Amino acid sequence: MSLYEYTYIARQDIQPQQVDAITTEFAKIITDNGGKVAKTESWGLRTLAYRIKKYKKGHYVHLNLDAPHAAIAELERNARLHEDVIRYMTIRVDEFEEGDSVVLRSKDRDNRAPREDRRPREEKKEGAE
Repeated sequence: MSLYEYTYIARQDIQPQQVDAITTEFAKIITDNGGKVAKTESWGLRTLAYRIKKYKKGHYVHLNLDAPHAAIAELERNARLHEDVIRYMTIRVDEFEEGDSVVLRSKDRDNRAPREDRRPREEKKEGAE
């Protein structure tokens, strides 16, 4: 079996519980076709880079999949037919990334405490002399 990273964007006007239901449905498709879901990450409601089908935002979900090609083909077929999924992307990878993805790590970085010393560098130099 091959390793894949699968990311989809759901409509902005659905509830997070509905996004979880879509993710569960997609995971069931993979397991029914002989694969397994290694990791699931919900990146939350994010602004799109450009409008897609008149939507400015979307719920992002990322899955790491260990599945045969037939399972991926069935997953993509269902994603095309699902009315709440506005975009999806599947990438074949050699190995999965350990720990959280870059998107989740950047979210943690945005939530960190502010720096205590916010003076410009010039003031710091003058004060040190």
